[in-house]
Amino acid sequence: MTRSSLQRLIGVAVAATAATAALMSPAGAATPTAAPTTVASAAAADVDHATWQQDCRAVMAEALPYLKDRIADAAPGEKQAIVFDIDNTTLETDFGFSYPSPANAPVLDVAKYAQDHGVALFFVTARPDIIKSVTDYNLKHVGYKVSGLYVRSFVDLFKDVAAYKTAQRKAVEAKGYTIIANIGNSATDLSGGHAEKTYKLPDYDGQLS
Repeated sequence: MTRSSLQRLIGVAVAATAATAALMSPAGAATPTAAPTTVASAAAADVDHATWQQDCRAVMAEALPYLKDRIADAAPGEKQAIVFDIDNTTLETDFGFSYPSPANAPVLDVAKYAQDHGVALFFVTARPDIIKSVTDYNLKHVGYKVSGLYVRSFVDLFKDVAAYKTAQRKAVEAKGYTIIANIGNSATDLSGGHAEKTYKLPDYDGQLS
């Protein structure tokens, strides 16, 4: 796990703990107001956010026409799905961290088109299962309809990430879905097959996790 990934997971845990405590406070009880939890990320120190967004839009501009055609050409009874990575794919997590993390807008736009046209969205992440619930909440909070969220169990933490993610796509297919696209920002998100098309978002030689 990279330093930035560890920082981000610590930030998620801290913010989630605070959010949980607030939700469990007695009704009407005063709760202290705090600034959003933020963890600066060294991984993105040399990456300009505006440039990243522009580059993400370019990739999604290639993906959307294909998805529109593929969705329109669905076979009778075909269950279509898209598989997404999370960190710096569906959510912005390396440009300063806050919880809930904001959506990566170009990806959310494409996801919304797909989900509005009956495509199921599955999320496969290397995040550990200890933060599955807060991750699920974050995705739904920013507008994604989550048909399935796959996180790493303790055993999975010792597996090759690419092999783990490939296995989860196989699991989606086993549910009867055709994965019409797989979208991520790392080679480990996309290798291994089990998707008709893959779209890689920029990671700038690994600067973005």
